[in-house]
Amino acid sequence: MNLGLDNAALRELAVGVRAGGTGGGDADRPDADAEAEEVFARAAWSIVSEPGDGMAGLLVGALGAVPALRGVVADRPVETLAGMLQDAGAGSLDRAEFSDQLREALERWRPRLKPPDVVIALRQARRVSARLLLPGDAEWPEGLEDLGRHAPLALWCRGTLGSLHALGRSIALVGARAASGYGEHLAMEASAGLVDRGFAIVSGAAYGIDGMAHRAALASRGQTVAFLAGGVDRFYPAGHDALLTRIAESGAVLSELPCGAAPTKWRFLQRNRLIAAASRATVVLEAGWRSGSLNTAGHAAALGRPLGAVPGPVTSPTSAGCHRLIREYEAVCVTNAAEMAELVHGALLEPPDHPRLPGMEEPRTDRTSDQVRVLDAMSARSPRTAADIAARSGMGPFAVRGALGALELDGLVTERPTGWVRATPPPVTGTARSS
Repeated sequence: MNLGLDNAALRELAVGVRAGGTGGGDADRPDADAEAEEVFARAAWSIVSEPGDGMAGLLVGALGAVPALRGVVADRPVETLAGMLQDAGAGSLDRAEFSDQLREALERWRPRLKPPDVVIALRQARRVSARLLLPGDAEWPEGLEDLGRHAPLALWCRGTLGSLHALGRSIALVGARAASGYGEHLAMEASAGLVDRGFAIVSGAAYGIDGMAHRAALASRGQTVAFLAGGVDRFYPAGHDALLTRIAESGAVLSELPCGAAPTKWRFLQRNRLIAAASRATVVLEAGWRSGSLNTAGHAAALGRPLGAVPGPVTSPTSAGCHRLIREYEAVCVTNAAEMAELVHGALLEPPDHPRLPGMEEPRTDRTSDQVRVLDAMSARSPRTAADIAARSGMGPFAVRGALGALELDGLVTERPTGWVRATPPPVTGTARSS
């Protein structure tokens, strides 16, 4: 790939993250060099592109991970790459519009393409015994293919690879971080009851409902899988380090982000699509009116996955999101593990035709997704240039400047002589809203 690495170095890196997986990690196999290039390219794409980048998915899907990366590395003209894509049958836009979108994508990717960063991520993965899963592996969660061009290009995994086969019979249990005693009791009972019925439990390892669902599954000697919004080398949240270590011992901890990647608001939202896609059904156990778990519900509904919600006290703000799902968005009212299990047996084959779920909207504010990503990439103390913000957010320089301008008008960012910083928010008064 002309990245300054010889075949022997590539094979060594690939063996480190593939030994024990489908590929076997045998550096002497005839196809070892080709697999090493594929591993390196997929690892590079997990760094170059942000989760859910549809253009990256389109390029890799049409050309293959290695040829697509070569096109970015070689700095090929946009028109050449656009022609290659359209020749491969990708893209329904006219040539000019397609070229514009591809040009914006290249502006996002090329500043982040640093081969040493890929080597560091691969070596760090080997240090923590993480494996890199590729589409086509026997352990690859087949439900992720329903995400189409937004499917992950690779998955980093810590844990028992064989446990991923349990995703074929799994239910996602999600809910509020600031869970009530009622919500945590529901999560414990639901998780244990589903494990008794032969289901694996999928969630995001957050505080509150997620953590309780994982703990109950482990206590019931069931399979549980956690999807993270950052690298698997540093478990997040830190308070769940022991829990995630236990999950990795008997189940699996997955992320589409490389080792060393930090979780951000945008990445949490994108992580939710993996939870919904990898599971046969999703159940929201407790959620506020604008809870992030409604985002997971939105992805599940868009994919045609069965969606359930547990009702709570009508006076409880921590159940307002569940009531909203049941009343406005056709979620099935479920009250126990038996009813949750029935969701899978009555799985929908096509996505339902109804309005966008609240979780598909940007969370909590009316800011655009670009603005959310720019804020994620900024600091309140250390000024950062627009180019630095672009590299950190995975966006193009033009899009970053536009988002910074809008955020500055709202008083959310400030420009200093050496760069941009987040503005200090005014003190909040009144009652905080439920998350």
